[in-house]
Amino acid sequence: MIVVIDYQAGNLYNVGHALRYLKEDFVFSGDPEVVKRAEKVILPGQGSAPAAMESLAEQGLVEVLQRLEVPFLGICLGLQLLFEISEEDQTPCLGILPGTVQKFNNSRVKVPHIGWNQVRQQIGDSSAVALFQGVPDESFFYFVHSYFAPLADQAALATTDYDEVFVSVVARENYCGVQFHPERSGQVGLQLLKNFVKAPGPCW
Repeated sequence: MIVVIDYQAGNLYNVGHALRYLKEDFVFSGDPEVVKRAEKVILPGQGSAPAAMESLAEQGLVEVLQRLEVPFLGICLGLQLLFEISEEDQTPCLGILPGTVQKFNNSRVKVPHIGWNQVRQQIGDSSAVALFQGVPDESFFYFVHSYFAPLADQAALATTDYDEVFVSVVARENYCGVQFHPERSGQVGLQLLKNFVKAPGPCW
């Protein structure tokens, strides 16, 4: 069972539409007991880190997400919440990955970063990473965000350049995050999402 986390925030229903298009069975849920029984977990995100973490805490989901052993995909804000801290009100996040999520410098670039941008795979052989099967290197994906994650050591599977290089796909153990919105990124986005849900285990 795929569980899409419902924490009264984020890009919930667009992710649901994409999964229905892929003919995948899933449920929306913010119930910790349902999440614990999931075979895969997706955390969509759109909005602020403080509000998201507050909502996850109120629903009793923070420790559940930190202790997951099944494949996890964080989307947009869902990627940022994998890190220790967000500069947005100095918000403590899930702490799966080390580092602080930072805001783009609006004196140099337009903030938020909205639109299509290239995702450059940072692995020697992309054919060895199931997440990227059928997804050409330097494909364009759709982004909407004001904050970005640091280049985590050994965890960055792909990067994107907007004023500076930031991590756009990150993975460690059973956790993965993408800064872009695969559900809004056409066929390459759907392919990446399909790769995640079809793989028998972590696909990175």
